[in-house]
Amino acid sequence: MTTLVTGATGNTGRHVVAELVRRGERVRALTRNPAAAAGRFPAEVELVAGTHTAPEKLNAVLDGVSRLHITVTAGLAEVGPELVQRAIAAGVRRFTVLWGGWVGPVEQAVADSGVEWTRLEAQEFMSNTLTWAESIRAEGVVREPYDFPSALVHEADIAAVAAVALLDDGHAGRSYNLTGPESLTPRERIAILSRAIRRDIAFEPITREQAVHRLMAIGVSQADAEYVVGWYAAPSDSSTTVDETVERVTGRPARTFTQWVDEHAERFLGRG
Repeated sequence: MTTLVTGATGNTGRHVVAELVRRGERVRALTRNPAAAAGRFPAEVELVAGTHTAPEKLNAVLDGVSRLHITVTAGLAEVGPELVQRAIAAGVRRFTVLWGGWVGPVEQAVADSGVEWTRLEAQEFMSNTLTWAESIRAEGVVREPYDFPSALVHEADIAAVAAVALLDDGHAGRSYNLTGPESLTPRERIAILSRAIRRDIAFEPITREQAVHRLMAIGVSQADAEYVVGWYAAPSDSSTTVDETVERVTGRPARTFTQWVDEHAERFLGRG
């Protein structure tokens, strides 16, 4: 049987592909540019061109697929239900959905689909820390409006849970809250980063308005920027409290932020 992974070159998608391959699954990886992605995956991965935000063009891609991993991204809300319908018509009988932060049209369409599904309610990704890389390299500073704790989760742990839910029985109809093994404030994360790269890093508070404008400057809509910054301003209990779901589902402890930093330390090194 074949599993289709959408967003296959993204922060989580590439880990989902790798975990499925590790478990011996036949994987079809959906990407806008298969030629550019070719060197990033094992030879046995079938790279196919397309995007999940254009489901009307995916009939051939869905042919022969029995399992589907969907990463909810911008632009999917309007067409996601059509993607789900086309997937079921093509023979998909098991879904995993990495949610977009709430139960929106895509998440609801899968839940109402009548086939097996598992929703991955991942909290903040550890890879969000990469947004600090440029200012750390250039100035040795991190600028954020808030210093609240977050139970960040490693992207590879999200992928590990996705693989279990896709390949093993017993996970249908479940929503999994996914966190890392510790809840850390930005200052605490900075201290870990500082030790790893052997450089002092300062924390500089900014206003909420500055944080919104910073996101808009890189192309984020004002509505989305307000939502993201608002999420940090009033984090939910599920985003700040450690949940052991990763360990319960995969049988091993969730990866720590220190482990993530060790894997990505070079991204924070540079001039200055």
